[in-house]
Amino acid sequence: MFTGIIEEVGTIRKVIEGHTSGTIEIQASRVLEGTRIGDSIAVNGVCLTVTSMQNGSFTADVMPETLRRSNLGSLRKGAGVNLERAMAADSRFGGHIVSGHIDGTGTIKAMKKEGNAVWVSVSCPEGILRLIVEKGSICIDGISLTVASVDQTGFKVSVIPHTGAETTLLGKKPGDPVNLENDIVGKYVERLLQPYAGSRDQEKTSTITRDFLLKYGF
Repeated sequence: MFTGIIEEVGTIRKVIEGHTSGTIEIQASRVLEGTRIGDSIAVNGVCLTVTSMQNGSFTADVMPETLRRSNLGSLRKGAGVNLERAMAADSRFGGHIVSGHIDGTGTIKAMKKEGNAVWVSVSCPEGILRLIVEKGSICIDGISLTVASVDQTGFKVSVIPHTGAETTLLGKKPGDPVNLENDIVGKYVERLLQPYAGSRDQEKTSTITRDFLLKYGF
């Protein structure tokens, strides 16, 4: 599990592309402290397993599902990536619950400066958008951010100077893809409610009666 608080920006040192999958090597420093082979590191919000470590870098495999769901397939040598180690049990919970399992990608629509902050507009598919709520949490390329507004095609976040300086987000341009992970709480709620999402006719045939409610203390 992660929190969406980026520890450092790493640099893609090497990309080895296979037919449907690949391997990436990332130059880093801070996230390598205490890290061992088999540990998890979020790369642009994607949970990857460290398969080897060199002096000042680590290597991870990228499977086909990851390439389909994320922007990792477009990374090239020299690109910056947001990095975060998996959360330790005694760490502070500074962001929100981030699993590192990307729901899909969105597209940067626009950036507009306002005072000391920058408004970032992102368009995304309906399947992701339906679980985004104003003032809720969203993870963009591994960064925990608060949703400032939502419309029919996307959403906006306001990025403070510290976040802009410590991540790759403000280096993006309109049209660039970004990895998106919905708040996991919303996903669980939607899943748990699915058995109850029926037609009105189905609702009328509910087996819950007054006697049933009285029996269980309602």
